[in-house]
Amino acid sequence: MLHQDSNDESEDVALFDAEEETTNRPPKSKIRHPVASFFHLFFRVSAIVVYLLCELFSSSFIACMVTIILLLSCDFWAVKNVTGRLMVGLRWWNHIDEDGKSHWVFESRKASPQDNKTVSEAESRIFWLGLIACPVLWVIFAFSSLFSFRLKWLAVVTMGVVLQGANLYGYIRCKVGSRKNLTSMATSYLGKQFLRQNTGDDQTS
Repeated sequence: MLHQDSNDESEDVALFDAEEETTNRPPKSKIRHPVASFFHLFFRVSAIVVYLLCELFSSSFIACMVTIILLLSCDFWAVKNVTGRLMVGLRWWNHIDEDGKSHWVFESRKASPQDNKTVSEAESRIFWLGLIACPVLWVIFAFSSLFSFRLKWLAVVTMGVVLQGANLYGYIRCKVGSRKNLTSMATSYLGKQFLRQNTGDDQTS
């Protein structure tokens, strides 16, 4: 499980000094990286399908567990290192400096007038939908395993929650900025929605 000690430092940086060429880019609604989009969903959806159906096709718990963990591990690596960078221009990682201090780095591609079509809206929807929906399903599976006393599966679903939850947390930090407090951002968003609703009611009355 990922853990950030109190001595750890985190920083926001631009994603790479040199990016892909921005000329002749397709419209933002197009899927510019179909292979990355496919594998962004393939491993995580396959892990869920295997978890739900493996007992129908195999009586070996070990084989099912190993298959699911391999799919989850492939998904973790692909989403963390490849699909996030290509599909939404985000990446997070950790490195140890010469003093042995751990640094969490949350990278995001800086927007510019010449680079305003870097992120495809279709790919962004696919990325965030898969990133959010699958960890939620693993949390549901965890509670289901616990309450149905299928304790042998609890370790497997916990692995799903941890690995996919880690990517979700890392990319949220990339998106909102590592120095921003998520609670304060949520409070600010709700406040804006409340103010907008009240303003709309005043205009209609």
